[in-house]
Amino acid sequence: MKKLNTLIFMICFTTLSFGQNSTKTDKSKIEQLVIESFDEIWSKLDSKNIDKYYTKDFLLLENGEIWTNDTIANYLDKALLDKPIPKRVNSIEIIDIKILNGMAWVAYKNHAVFSFEDKTSKKVYWLESATAILTKNGWKLEMLHSTRAKGE
Repeated sequence: MKKLNTLIFMICFTTLSFGQNSTKTDKSKIEQLVIESFDEIWSKLDSKNIDKYYTKDFLLLENGEIWTNDTIANYLDKALLDKPIPKRVNSIEIIDIKILNGMAWVAYKNHAVFSFEDKTSKKVYWLESATAILTKNGWKLEMLHSTRAKGE
C-alpha cells in the first residue's frame, strides 16, 4: 500500500510539474507574440506579417476606432508612401498574462519611440490588453485594445 501511495504521489507531482512548465512556456510564447507582432508589423510597416501574428477575424480597438486586418493593411501600405519613414522602436512591459484552455489574455504597457535619421522626434505610450488563441500554427492574437496614456 505504501508503494502504491508513493507511486500515485510521484505521478501527480510529475503531472503538476509538466503543467507548470507548459504554462511558463506558453506565457513566454505570448510575450514573444506581442513583442514580435509590434516589431514585425508596426515597426517594419509590413502588412504581409499580419497573417503570421493575427487571426483572420482580429480586431484592434484603437482610441474609439475599430480596425480589422484590412484596415491595418491599408494603413501600413499608405504609411510606406510617406517619406521619410520614421524608425519605430517598441518597448513592451508585461503586466500580467493569464492562460486557460487554449485562450490567453495579456495586459502590458507599450512605449514606442519614433525617430527620423536617429534623431528622436516623438515618444508615445499606450496601456494595452490583448487576447490570443492557440491555433494549429501556434498562438495568434485575436483582439487588441489600445488606450493612449500620458508620458511617463
